[in-house]
Amino acid sequence: MTGKTLAEKILTEKSGRDARAGDIIVAKVDLAFVQDTTGPLTVREFKNAGFEKLANPARTYLFLDHAAPSPNRQLSNDQVLLRQFAQETSAQISDVGNGVCHQIVAERIARPGDVIVGADSHTVSAGALGAFATGMGSTDVAVAMALGKTWFKVPETIKVILRGEMPRGVFAKDFILYLIGLIGAEGATYKALEFGGEVVKSMSISERLTIANMAIEAGAKIGIFPSDEKTRDYLIEQGRESDFREISPDSDAAYEKVLMINASGLVPMVAKPHRVDNVARIDEAKGIKVDEVFLGTCTNGRIEDLGVAARILKGKRCHPHTRLIIAPASRQVLGQAIRLGYVETFLEAGALILPPGCGACLGLHQGVLGDGEICLSTANRNFKGRMGNPEAFIYLASPATAALSAIKGEISDPREVL
Repeated sequence: MTGKTLAEKILTEKSGRDARAGDIIVAKVDLAFVQDTTGPLTVREFKNAGFEKLANPARTYLFLDHAAPSPNRQLSNDQVLLRQFAQETSAQISDVGNGVCHQIVAERIARPGDVIVGADSHTVSAGALGAFATGMGSTDVAVAMALGKTWFKVPETIKVILRGEMPRGVFAKDFILYLIGLIGAEGATYKALEFGGEVVKSMSISERLTIANMAIEAGAKIGIFPSDEKTRDYLIEQGRESDFREISPDSDAAYEKVLMINASGLVPMVAKPHRVDNVARIDEAKGIKVDEVFLGTCTNGRIEDLGVAARILKGKRCHPHTRLIIAPASRQVLGQAIRLGYVETFLEAGALILPPGCGACLGLHQGVLGDGEICLSTANRNFKGRMGNPEAFIYLASPATAALSAIKGEISDPREVL
């Protein structure tokens, strides 16, 4: 019998049976969560099904982050519904201003080896810490909240090995955009993307979060990394050393395929409208005028991302025809950015700082584009209408590319200044 992938190993433990790719299993859920656009439906389905109690209130979370603060009456009433549900069931609530659900899950909650389900497709982010984390529909999450378990088909795994050395001016965002362009938006549908190799071992948890977050953009069920000393160090920084455990795939695990990528050959990448897999090298997009630059989100709103942007923006001003909007991913990140002087740098550059949360990403408020406008965003999606206007155009890139583009008013190559 061959060894096991990370997905097989975790689902074996959580199901109590020998879980292999293709098997249907029922697994214990360690964390279930919703946010303020998916949560109201989850709550209603929970009640319609006749459920009254949560299986594990301490590990059931409701996040108010997508409309933070709420821009209209309907969304405000939805948030009231979630607050009331938390009071009725003793669920945990993260209120407006605390930050994006996926960032807070990483900072405070996710543990290596956990099974995590969230009513949000980017739940996959927690795979950076070695968790089997996946998005599900609101009704499925309601059932998981009530029963403390759910069913899965154990996914086949694609192993992605990143070797060599990342060139200066090239970041984790560039790598994941390159990978999505390589395999396509459906290239890993219901597969696990498992990352390894010497470059991955050297990556910070922030970088791993960027990559895991966008695994869903290739259709993946999960994007997952082994837990290692980088994971331990991160959990120690968060005051959660006791949550650490080492988990890695077996050396003889069976993979559907193995992709070997030479990091040394990577360059800054851009995803062009209106698909994430519509990628281009920076030289193919350089010079495109941008009306708005958005730095933040669960993909690239961490302190390392803001630090890269601050280094480029220090002593500079944004282009007079380009708005720069910055949304820290969490309250913790905002506090760090203030203490490190990044916020002062951003303000002096002419940027607008939003409260911790999703900000302009979903197009609910705070940064909606006008007809024909072009935005360069560090988010994970550039679908038509994603930022609130189907007549606008969204390009995706790294924080470094975003910061320099805000200065020049056009998509620019960060290697020019890094």
